[in-house]
Order: sequence, then C-alpha cells, then structure tokens
Amino acid sequence: MLEYNEIKERKVIVYEGAPFEILTSHVFRKQQRKPVNAVKMKNLITGKVMEVSFHQSEKAEEAEVEKRKIKFLYESKGKYWFCEEKDPSKRFELEADTVADQIKYVKQNNTVDLVSFQDKILGIEVPIKVELKVTDAPPAVKGNTAQGGLKQITLETGLTVNAPMFVNEGDVIRINTETGDYVERVN
Repeated sequence: MLEYNEIKERKVIVYEGAPFEILTSHVFRKQQRKPVNAVKMKNLITGKVMEVSFHQSEKAEEAEVEKRKIKFLYESKGKYWFCEEKDPSKRFELEADTVADQIKYVKQNNTVDLVSFQDKILGIEVPIKVELKVTDAPPAVKGNTAQGGLKQITLETGLTVNAPMFVNEGDVIRINTETGDYVERVN
C-alpha cells in the first residue's frame, strides 16, 4: 500500500479495480487544511486520463504489473507478431491498438517488454532511447539557419521526425521514445 504522498509519477496503482499509471502528481496544502495529492492518471486498459485527489488519510494499492522480454518478428495485415525471447516457437500476435504508438520505434528482431496485469496484456514497453537508421533525408538547403534549421527525415521503421540539417541518409540517430524527438547522431 502506498501513502498519499508516495503516489508519484511512473508508479502504477490499482484504482477502482483497474491499473492506472500516474502521469503527474502534486502534493499541496490549501490554506489551513490538510495536504492533498492531486494526480493525473491514465487507465492502462482503456487509455482514459482522469484527475483524482488523494487526501492525507487515503492509501492506494500498488499494482502488480508483470513485464517479460519478447522479440518483435514482423507486421502483417494490421497484426504484430512476437515470440518469447528464449523460445522462438512460442509465437503470438498482438492487435494494433495494443502495441499503440510504441511499435514505430521497434525494428524486426528487437526485444521489448510485454506488460501485463492479472494475465491481461496491456501493451509493450520500449527503451526510453532507441537507435534507428535514416532511410530518407532531403538535402540541406542554404538559408536562414541562424536559429538552427530542422528538416523532416524518415527512419527505417517508417517513422518521420524533425532533425538538424546535418543529418544525412544512412546515419544512425538516437530517438527519445517518450517524446518522439531527435536526441543525437550516433555515427
């Protein structure tokens, strides 16, 4: 059980029987009243975001979220095929809405975490930073680059991001999967 002030970002709690990930939390005190933790949390099953206030006397149960390593194999007709990391013969498919936005950062044969709660698959979790190869980058154009110019490039997974002008086709770059932004050039 978590006290009201231990309910912080990135924690997963059980609220009304469903797992919720805490997106933001702010403990504050209004005038002479007792402290309150105002949190914004996302239902991991439905994706609905809601705001709740936990008072000083309230507690929340920490969710037992299981993670296991799986390997991404391929995509076919809107379904994504994975297998167990150690046993490729154990294959299974996940729907597009289950893998959501995370799959665009995953190359074939890469490992990711499968996240589940009480034997119900919630989705996949990718590393915070991934390295992807640039497949299409328009040439840099001379012009107003005093503030640093950006161009839109395409990566090997089909993802398009804004990157600095010096990034060329064939470069390997690092992407932040939480924001979807360019971080740095690797090679």
